Amino acid sequence: MSTVVIKISELRGMNDENVKDLAEFLENRAGAKVDVTSGEITLNFEGGKKIPSRAHLRVLLRKFLHQAELKEDFRVILGKEKVFIIKERKHVE
Repeated sequence: MSTVVIKISELRGMNDENVKDLAEFLENRAGAKVDVTSGEITLNFEGGKKIPSRAHLRVLLRKFLHQAELKEDFRVILGKEKVFIIKERKHVE
């Protein structure tokens, strides 16, 4: 079994509904079993399913942020291997 971790602590602080929507979005688009914990979402690829590339997963995360109208507030950062971080943008005034 292969896993991918998405750190969502800053997104969770804004709205728990966004986390639920993100989990459903990833389950449908990535074809993985999704586990949500307090600060992260874990995608489990079982039964020999191929893990999408890092670039493809990043595009999926960015697409979700765009559809949820959160693109101006959050960005996707690549962490270590198989780790993504959804981080709040710093706004310049």
